[in-house]
Amino acid sequence: MKKRRVWLFTMLFGAMVAISVITGHSNPLQAASSVGKDTLTMITSPDYPPYEFYDTKGGDRQIVGFDIDIANTLAQKLGFKLKVMESDFNGLIPALQANRADFVMAGMTPTPERKKNVDFSIIYYEAKDTIVAPKGSNLKQPQDLLGKKVGVQLGTIQEQNAKKIAQKVTGIQLKQLNKVPEVIQEIKSGRIDAGIVEDTVAKGFAQANPDLEFNVIPSESASGSAIAFPQGSPLVAPFNKVLQQMQESGELKKLATKWFSQNSTIDTASLPTTKSGLNLDFTRILPDIPFILQGVPITLLFTLLSVTLGLIWGTVLSLLKITGIKLFTWVANAYTSIFRGTPLLLQLALVYYATPQLTGYDISALEAGVLTFTLNSGAYMSETIRGGIQAVDKGQSEAAMSMGVSYWLMMWDVILPQALKNILPALVNETIGLLKDSALVSTIGVVEILRSAQIVGANKYIYFEPLLFAGLIYYVLVMGLTFGASALERRLRQSE
Repeated sequence: MKKRRVWLFTMLFGAMVAISVITGHSNPLQAASSVGKDTLTMITSPDYPPYEFYDTKGGDRQIVGFDIDIANTLAQKLGFKLKVMESDFNGLIPALQANRADFVMAGMTPTPERKKNVDFSIIYYEAKDTIVAPKGSNLKQPQDLLGKKVGVQLGTIQEQNAKKIAQKVTGIQLKQLNKVPEVIQEIKSGRIDAGIVEDTVAKGFAQANPDLEFNVIPSESASGSAIAFPQGSPLVAPFNKVLQQMQESGELKKLATKWFSQNSTIDTASLPTTKSGLNLDFTRILPDIPFILQGVPITLLFTLLSVTLGLIWGTVLSLLKITGIKLFTWVANAYTSIFRGTPLLLQLALVYYATPQLTGYDISALEAGVLTFTLNSGAYMSETIRGGIQAVDKGQSEAAMSMGVSYWLMMWDVILPQALKNILPALVNETIGLLKDSALVSTIGVVEILRSAQIVGANKYIYFEPLLFAGLIYYVLVMGLTFGASALERRLRQSE
């Protein structure tokens, strides 16, 4: 009887082991349970076609590209859902370090400097650097860049490779720019002589700009694109396993053919003929105008929230400054000096990247922008409101107090309404400033008007047309705000 039980137990145990081995082989990749969540957040810089870019047709706001297809495949095979966020390229690694994302895919090369801060997967695509220059400039080798001004994208492997070239070829002046389209535009403007850009991206720009050419630089060391993770991430091993399977099955090669062949077959018939001047052709962005216009509601929402909350916070600060209580006055003045004495972009970066680490709250890009602009504009508005309050005749407050009206009720019902009417022009100027400064939130991934225009420019391999159209939108919004404020001011004067 005991032997039968032992035999039965052995059979059951063997069956369990066999099942686990089979399921582990057939689905070795289900990592969701071990990570403890069912959705992975990927962060990228979607201004780098064909790796990642926005599909702007019909106003869609969907990020597509070579890296996105790979990420979707990885998530599916590992049993995750995928969420895609965006940022400027030089903000991708800080986002990982702040635990804002689970991994980065953006055509990123695993350099020794980056490996000190993040972990990398295996290389999933090999690419080469090229020299992009005006056609006929004969800049084909690194030695040809002697004494030339060369543009590179900030934070990229091309920047590091250009620095290595500059150490060997003396006289090269490097100019770091935020985006590849800016490098191309600087070449076309004549401010720099050439740019160092990855070959798959250079093909699109060269075909969209017939006055440019590119030449491949011989590689001195292995380079390529890999996935970046926070240090110690449990996702590295399962991601590597899937990538190896995709390489062996030819799936990666199929995706590369799909996207890179698409990038090299631009409809040259629709391109403008090369001529002197800006060579503007707004018909090229007509299909993408709905996409750019979708940034208007986001910009207006951001401005409205920032102005309203900034006005409330500025009023509180101004009242603290005039209470006569030294501690309150000192705190309010110190706050104002800090926010007026540091750059707004620095404040925005600190709020966006530091908040998750300090509080554990995963603040969104829009929330971070509104909070930063509220805190900043409150500091400026507090001085304006304080000046408006002090401009109200003292007799008003004395009369109110003689009638037994409390201090706070007097301020709310008597002084503040008059002060706000006096400072209305200054408040309108602050609102206009916030409307235009809203473009800064594009650096942390909010797709407002300017970011939308830049995305269209990157997709179309052009520069001026989408930016000029964005400028027109800003001008119309500012003029509408100005006319509205003038009408309100006339209305208030009629009641005097």
